[in-house]
Amino acid sequence: MSLEELNTRIVSCRLCPRLVKHREYVAANPPPRFRSERYWARPLTGFGDVEARLLVLGLAPAAHGGNRTGRMFTGDSSGDTLVKSLYRAGFANQDRSVSLEDGLVLHDAYITAVVRCAPPSNKPTAAEVRNCVKYLAEELRLLRNVKVCVALGRLAFTTYIQLLKREGVQLSRSPVFKHGAVYRLEGTLHGKPVPVLIPSYHPSRQNTNTGRLTQQMLDHVFQKARGLVG
Repeated sequence: MSLEELNTRIVSCRLCPRLVKHREYVAANPPPRFRSERYWARPLTGFGDVEARLLVLGLAPAAHGGNRTGRMFTGDSSGDTLVKSLYRAGFANQDRSVSLEDGLVLHDAYITAVVRCAPPSNKPTAAEVRNCVKYLAEELRLLRNVKVCVALGRLAFTTYIQLLKREGVQLSRSPVFKHGAVYRLEGTLHGKPVPVLIPSYHPSRQNTNTGRLTQQMLDHVFQKARGLVG
């Protein structure tokens, strides 16, 4: 399967009735500031440089962010925070992510997510994660140059570890979620060394508004990633 074929499957997916209902309901009932826009309201593919050495793994699209614009981390505050850090670390050509037409290009980085549809209250169920993780597994097969994975949030971190185990990676000790930690995992994945794993707090508004995650803290994470990929 090629990446194009995988993305076609992702966009047409309707495996999770609750997520399908929510993404379409949100599109049909937008807040006043977005009533003039036509929502994407379908699952989201990953995007970025297919030769990327950095993989950025998020949780799921935001109801009025990616679900509206059709691109992950685009059109909401999480995307603003993330792309600023990617830009400052040299992984993006600009520091904003507002729409498909904004000119954003990622260099040596690819952004994807555990779940491809916007979940109610940003909380996918375990069954929804299981349905969707096969797409992430296939992306890891197709993105052959990945050396570092930044996992944004505990669920992305945990799901990634579980996926490595399912793919046959033998971990002597499971890493513990700690913002900014660097885990050099032993073993191979699809014939290549397992990517270095860096967990980070998710750049959600809840985390940034409370100061749990600052722009500087996220900048440091991606500066570490830059140092590791070279």
